[in-house]
Amino acid sequence: MTRLHLFDLDGTLMYGSAAPVEISRQLGVSQEITELERAFAAREIDPHEFSLAAHALWSDLTVAHVRAAFDGAPWLEGIREVWQEIRERGDLCAVISLSPSFFVELLLEWGADAAHGSVYPAVPFTGPLDVTGILTPEGKVDVADRLCARFGVSRDDCVAYGDSLTDSVLFEAVPTSVAVNARPYLAERATHVYRGRDLREAYQLLGSARPVAVAS
Repeated sequence: MTRLHLFDLDGTLMYGSAAPVEISRQLGVSQEITELERAFAAREIDPHEFSLAAHALWSDLTVAHVRAAFDGAPWLEGIREVWQEIRERGDLCAVISLSPSFFVELLLEWGADAAHGSVYPAVPFTGPLDVTGILTPEGKVDVADRLCARFGVSRDDCVAYGDSLTDSVLFEAVPTSVAVNARPYLAERATHVYRGRDLREAYQLLGSARPVAVAS
């Protein structure tokens, strides 16, 4: 049986941070994005409203800013190693995130079979944001279904990894889920729960991973 592992990005693959936060740090607008993140978490704004505000906030964004944000982000340890092991087993791994696709797709460099985020204009921005390209929690399930069709698997073959309320719809749609540094609401709905900074340890909870090498 081929398994499809579906990873969230913000707060899951990235420890205690999110792509919009790291992008905004590069532009010196951390305070502004912090308020947007707070409003989004409190459900005062929806994904479309958040993305429109972020797009306006990032009017001076360049490709160099995006690369610096990606390279300097607080990623979990062992991401590339886990994805390599997944692929060596004949399984598949993908990233599905509400964050901008121009950031999410950089994870293809690390060995993801697919990476999907909210569709923003190309960087640097020269046009408006079309909110129809912005992912929602329900949209994550739609992307997962398209990936299942692409790879010839079903929802029953999927494992979801996430940390927050935006992952709950996908967790409900698949049989196996790993809450990674998650809020209590999601952790209570997961089949496995992990807290820490090493994705290899989270992956081991599934019971089929090779042991994490321990330095002597």
